[in-house]
Amino acid sequence: MRIILSMLILISIFTHISWARPVSYPGGVTAIMTNNADEHSLLIHYSPSSSYSVGVRTEYRRAGEYSLTSLQLNNLIKRWNKRTSQANVYIKSGLGYADRNSSSFKDDNSLAIFSGLAMDWETRRYFASYENRDIEAGSIDDRFVQKARLGIAPYIADYGDVHTWFMLEVEHEPED
Repeated sequence: MRIILSMLILISIFTHISWARPVSYPGGVTAIMTNNADEHSLLIHYSPSSSYSVGVRTEYRRAGEYSLTSLQLNNLIKRWNKRTSQANVYIKSGLGYADRNSSSFKDDNSLAIFSGLAMDWETRRYFASYENRDIEAGSIDDRFVQKARLGIAPYIADYGDVHTWFMLEVEHEPED
């Protein structure tokens, strides 16, 4: 039982990090980590207000075998707080440096810029989101990525309790 409880605590900690919001409360610091078949990334950002955050993002894109380090700005464009639901629209953009240093490719680096839209809607039971991102990095990459998520909570927990979600994600990268 102790092992199961420990695993649930670890899962809840890492799930919280991976589904963290792009803009938090004023003075809040957030870390968002992604590890999947396409990329490894880490974004650490600070929210001076509840309407925007600024941070540093580093990522490694497997398909192009390159690293991208950038400053990222997240802007909350609109938030709807209803009695039983909440919805948000964000613009995420960044400027940085892409570097490809691999035996498969010649050494290459470039200025990189990206921008995208993120939207989400949730109740205590259901979750839906859509996000896209366009990356321009000179000769290294020119990519458009979009993904959608649907989620359902198997139970409704009280504020401050551990919340569990089952998520289904679909990702589309036209260039792949």
